[in-house]
Amino acid sequence: MKVHHLVALSVALLFAGNALADEALLKKSNCTTCHNMEKKTVGPSLKAIAAKYSGDATAQAKLEAKVRSGGKGSFGTMDMPKTGPNVSDADIKAMVSWILAIK
Repeated sequence: MKVHHLVALSVALLFAGNALADEALLKKSNCTTCHNMEKKTVGPSLKAIAAKYSGDATAQAKLEAKVRSGGKGSFGTMDMPKTGPNVSDADIKAMVSWILAIK
C-alpha cells in the first residue's frame, strides 16, 4: 500500500513540476509582461486564450506561429510582437501546450 502512495505522489510531483517549469518559461520569455492568468492586461488573459482555442485541433500550430512571428486581430487591435531568437522553438511549443491545457 505504501508503494502505491509513493508512486501516486511521484506522478503528481512530476506533473506539478512540468506545470511550474512551463509557467517559469512564460516569465523567462517575458510573456507575463503582457499576459496574466486571470485578467486582460496589455494582452488577453491566458485563460481567455485557452478558452478561445479550446477544441481547435490546429490551435497548437497556430499559436506557436503567432508567438514566434507576432500577430494581430485575434483579441482586439493591439499587435502581439514577435518573440526574440533567444526563445527556442521547444520553449514556445511547451508554453503554448501549457496555455492550451489551462481550464
